[in-house]
Amino acid sequence: MAKEPAEFLICALADMADGAAKGFDTELLGERRLLFGVRLGRDVHIYINSCPHIGTPLNILADRFLTTDGALINCSTHGALFNIEDGMCIAGPCKGRPLRRIPTHVRGGDVFIETRIFMA
Repeated sequence: MAKEPAEFLICALADMADGAAKGFDTELLGERRLLFGVRLGRDVHIYINSCPHIGTPLNILADRFLTTDGALINCSTHGALFNIEDGMCIAGPCKGRPLRRIPTHVRGGDVFIETRIFMA
């Protein structure tokens, strides 16, 4: 049996504007995965695109995950607000519950996510 890859190339860093968010609809380990990321300089924070309140995707429009000032992640369904750096909900119906973060690293101008989180 083939060993599953430990990491997955999600995009090039240049494909994500600094201070902006980007959604990803990808197949990973044989399943469709809805993810999104927020770039802050060379740091990229990637999460599963599912609100901890009721499990709906956070965005209604493509790549619209942030508040208008870009300071927080916003769930468009019920208005919950999340920190970008740790995904913790700081306001709304799921206050105190975090988004599910995906271990991420940037190497050689590319953004990779670790696949082990999907194998549990």
